[in-house]
Amino acid sequence: MGGTNVWDAEWEVNEEQARTLIGRQFPQLSSKQVKRLGWGWDNTVFLIGNEYVFRFPRRTIAVSSIRMEGKLLPMLEAYMTIPYPKPLFYGEASDEYPAPFLGYAYVPGDFPIGLTEERRALSAETLAKFLRRLHEFPVQAALKCGVQQDHRSLTDIASRKVKLAGFLSKVVEHLSPEESGVFEAYISRLQTNRVEAVNAMLHGDLHFKNILVNEKGIVSGIIDWGDLSVGHPACDLSVAYSFLPPYARGVFFETYGGADEETKLLARLIAVYIPVLILMQAVDDGNEAIAAEAKSNIMRALSD
Repeated sequence: MGGTNVWDAEWEVNEEQARTLIGRQFPQLSSKQVKRLGWGWDNTVFLIGNEYVFRFPRRTIAVSSIRMEGKLLPMLEAYMTIPYPKPLFYGEASDEYPAPFLGYAYVPGDFPIGLTEERRALSAETLAKFLRRLHEFPVQAALKCGVQQDHRSLTDIASRKVKLAGFLSKVVEHLSPEESGVFEAYISRLQTNRVEAVNAMLHGDLHFKNILVNEKGIVSGIIDWGDLSVGHPACDLSVAYSFLPPYARGVFFETYGGADEETKLLARLIAVYIPVLILMQAVDDGNEAIAAEAKSNIMRALSD
């Protein structure tokens, strides 16, 4: 399928290249082991020793977000109630590699894959407090750092609904008849076309591949801030639906400080939308564990 997917890379970095690039600009790290941790659509990620994580953009579009993260993430420190990767090493583009890259403090933890509903519920207040504080960050300061404002038209529900129906036709063979029935019913019930714009500072990509939990299953880290943006808080509040079981949502919204019905409607939609994208990519990669987790996130988001 090469070259046709939104997640295909323009250039790749292997461990050897990463070691060379890091060693050249940060000689104090040159004796440390370099291990590829994985990659997202935009970046390839390496663990350096056990203390640092370096992200290298895989495509041009990711370069401005690496620059913006470098500026803005340190400013967020006073607002953070959950550990996050703070930038420490600022790598410059060179003849060998066409983009800047960033080194961060390593945030330990595991992805919340296969967690029980009881375990998930334990993080309701933790996640709500985190988002309440993050969404209080001054929007003007974020915009000064070059953060994009509603670049994904979050409030346009009608066009997202059309896309979602298209995605469903692609993943329907990976769902049970009951699951696809629930999904179809949800899409046809979705009658709102758009919601009022609201501007808050957003993580922008808060799904299970960007959340870390400790050995008790409690959220202990929020990673991958490449989608930092200003837009509707529902984007981040989607975790109330994709991550938390229905019975934990009340305490989540109470702790967060309330959210109106429009916000909840949009939050649920995004909680379905993002895992569907993850499911499509996981199917494409043949990654059954991620596909199963994405599917359970979708079904959780669709349940009351």
